[in-house]
Amino acid sequence: MLAFTFPGQGSQRPGMGRPWADHESWELVAEADEVCQRGVARLLLDADAEELRDTRNAQLTTFVSSLMVLDAVERLGLEPSFCAGHSLGEYTALTATGALGFDECVRLVTERADAMHDAGQAQPGTMSAVLGLDDEQVDVACRRADADVWVANYNAPGQVVIAGSPHGVTVASDHARDLGAKRVMPLQVSGAFHTPFMIPARERLRSAIAEAGPRDTEVPVVSNVDALPHHEGKEWASLLSAQLSSPVRWKQCLQELEDLGVTDYAELGPGGVLTGMAKRTTTGRTISVATPEDLDRLIEWVRADVPRRPTRLEGEHLFASERLVVSPNAGVFARAEGLADGAMIDVGTVLGHVGEHEVRSPFAGALQSFIAVDTERVTARQPIAWLRTP
Repeated sequence: MLAFTFPGQGSQRPGMGRPWADHESWELVAEADEVCQRGVARLLLDADAEELRDTRNAQLTTFVSSLMVLDAVERLGLEPSFCAGHSLGEYTALTATGALGFDECVRLVTERADAMHDAGQAQPGTMSAVLGLDDEQVDVACRRADADVWVANYNAPGQVVIAGSPHGVTVASDHARDLGAKRVMPLQVSGAFHTPFMIPARERLRSAIAEAGPRDTEVPVVSNVDALPHHEGKEWASLLSAQLSSPVRWKQCLQELEDLGVTDYAELGPGGVLTGMAKRTTTGRTISVATPEDLDRLIEWVRADVPRRPTRLEGEHLFASERLVVSPNAGVFARAEGLADGAMIDVGTVLGHVGEHEVRSPFAGALQSFIAVDTERVTARQPIAWLRTP
């Protein structure tokens, strides 16, 4: 069972859009800029680290980058059973599942980033990562500080982020070290996110979320606030609002996904930070997809979870419920006539040709859809069709 995860602010990197500039998914950049008029293409291609550190730029560029990756992955025919996103990434997850439209979410992310930036300017704050100390002890360190400092992110076992006033974070950091923390790392951020310091931003964003009107979805999204899956749109107005001033329970989100049966975690977007957290928290397979070159790794990663079939097509894998049929070689794909979505096929059925080579299905089942388009040039092992087996 596959989950897509999406990164939040802090994963942005200078030049992270350059690998995508010639890819079909780059069209999303122009669409986003048409909505928000923020020069998204320039930010993705030419902005330096300091410019991208600005909350308004960091959130927008991370969101658009993640959706470019998602768009490219969807072109491969891969679909998740669950989605989740870290902080800002929750908006990407909601767009991925259709709870929010692309234009709607660009507006929401822009408004969210502006509101958080302004809240940070009005009440300056900072954040630090505490490493090597369990959750309860980090909370104790914040309480002993007797100042404005709180746990902001439960990221992974032994990795907790605290946030609040600069004085509060400094004192809590000292207490954390006294309690046995291996390291405390200040984060380069412009505010105390996911704390009461963000309440003004929460009030400002609440009406914008309600106006967007999140919709019901088939694929649930696991929320940062309660670490539970949600598929009803009416629930997200309060969840997204609460998220701004509540701790991100990411470790608990990952644990919930594992309890739900997720075995594979694909992080879609820049940075790869969530992949490391998943490795520390779950027993599942993980992969980070950030560039077009990573798409080939993703295909191999998906195929590696499929037991090798016999050289001769002697039967189907009865324990598999969904399978990809891939191209045997590179060339132009020609779809077989008379095969419609939903058609029942047998082992060895010819789905089409790539050049002079037949594309035969090693599985029997229902043809869900063709992934490759007729007359499209494909590469070896590129997905051709998606099947659901008995």
